Amino acid sequence: RRRVAPLAAARAAEQPLLRGIFEIGKRSCDVVLSGRRLRWSPILPESPTDDSSMALQAQEEIIEMKDVFSVKLKRRRFAGQNKGGTLLGITIFKCLTKEENKLTDCAIHLNNLSEDHCQSWFRHLKEILNGFQNRPKSLKVFVNPSSHKREATHVYYEQVAPLFKLADIKTDVTVTEYEGHALSVLKECELQAFDGVVCVGGDGSVSEVAHGLLLRAQIDAGKDTDNVSNPVRAPIPLGVIPAGTTNILAHTLYGIKHVVTATLHIVMGHIQAVDVCTFSTPSRLLRFGFSAMFGFGARTLALAEKHRWMPSSQRKDFAFLKTLADLKPEECELSFLPLQIPQEDSHESDRKKKEKTKRKGSKDQWQKIQGHFLNVSIMAIPCLCSMAPRGLAPNTRLNNGSMALIVVQNTSRTEFIRHLKRYTSIKNQFNFPFVETYTVQEVKVQPRLKSGLDAKENMYLNAASAEGNYPWNIDGDLMKEASEVHVRVHPQLIDLYGVNTDDLESSQATCNCI
Repeated sequence: RRRVAPLAAARAAEQPLLRGIFEIGKRSCDVVLSGRRLRWSPILPESPTDDSSMALQAQEEIIEMKDVFSVKLKRRRFAGQNKGGTLLGITIFKCLTKEENKLTDCAIHLNNLSEDHCQSWFRHLKEILNGFQNRPKSLKVFVNPSSHKREATHVYYEQVAPLFKLADIKTDVTVTEYEGHALSVLKECELQAFDGVVCVGGDGSVSEVAHGLLLRAQIDAGKDTDNVSNPVRAPIPLGVIPAGTTNILAHTLYGIKHVVTATLHIVMGHIQAVDVCTFSTPSRLLRFGFSAMFGFGARTLALAEKHRWMPSSQRKDFAFLKTLADLKPEECELSFLPLQIPQEDSHESDRKKKEKTKRKGSKDQWQKIQGHFLNVSIMAIPCLCSMAPRGLAPNTRLNNGSMALIVVQNTSRTEFIRHLKRYTSIKNQFNFPFVETYTVQEVKVQPRLKSGLDAKENMYLNAASAEGNYPWNIDGDLMKEASEVHVRVHPQLIDLYGVNTDDLESSQATCNCI
């Protein structure tokens, strides 16, 4: 019976629901609608001879209903007329896959002047669209007007909002006014009224919204937010519209920085479960996040934040070059728990394998390294961007339940620059004797005070000690902490709108947009 039911459902989805005649591209067509497809072919006059060219012209065209995101009645209206008008037919809006993982929208016009005919087709088409799972009907939207070149507001209202409106998605928009604004709203708003949350901004904005969503989930579940060892999942998905400088999360989700592509993934309800890290001190939770850097990556961000008065690109270039010129290692102790891969057993369920993995993670398996490190990266996602097409952590995935720990030992400035340059190519950026990589479940980073330093280094460290902290770059946000930071990965803790770049389909669908 279990095998028969899906087969019967598939057959039912292929059964014709409606059949009628519409004009498509100035040609009368026989159009058939089923639960799965819309197909049509031109109606040709009978030919006394077997004309193969006529048969070729009558080739059937098909649209998969899963690719349709909106249907509208098409009317002719006079200037200033908002309602009514002469009915011309139906317009169907389809999501079309193009090159380089891009998505775009495409309109197909089915012309017929009969009101009853069009209304019947319109109702059936809407019923099919309403039956698709995960497609949002209501979204909470956060727009960071300060992102990158202060273009996020323009991006949203000019490119994103029209597609949401076309798909009949209701939105509640908050334009953030200060850092932490989105977090404050998420703690108080009625999340159950929304099917998802969308952030229009850069990596820092997205990180704040993701943190807010997950923090709200812990509060609603009655968890102690200062001690989150086993967090609950976010209640609704998060959508990312790239409007920042680097847009690492958008690149990782969509394989490209493209606003329309990101918007259509949200509209179509494409959902991808993603691993999330918790960053904690011994006494409190610092942040939910996806990636972090300690050392060079963090000090570069700290210097850039001190020069906010500079234009974004100039500020980041200045901070990078200045930190590179003053390159110095951090002395610290790294403790980490390597990922334990259970032996394959075809008779074991996935749940049992995960339980076996947890049992194996005992204290005696922790490993420890001490030394002087130029940079320490801890990443639960590959972190793709235009400057690192393979990703900052190409050996991890969005939801494989592990983190990449990348440790760059102290070396010369020349060798460190060679390592950084490798990120922009397809070569292995870790193929250096001073770079070590590990696949881990947990990491503890404990900075150590240095001794026997020259005057300049002592001055730098005394300043850090006076502030009582060391900088951390968590998803592009600067955080400062003096004590040990404990990083844990939590598998598939949040759903993001998007498609895993490992699983992007290569099919380049075409559509006769008429």
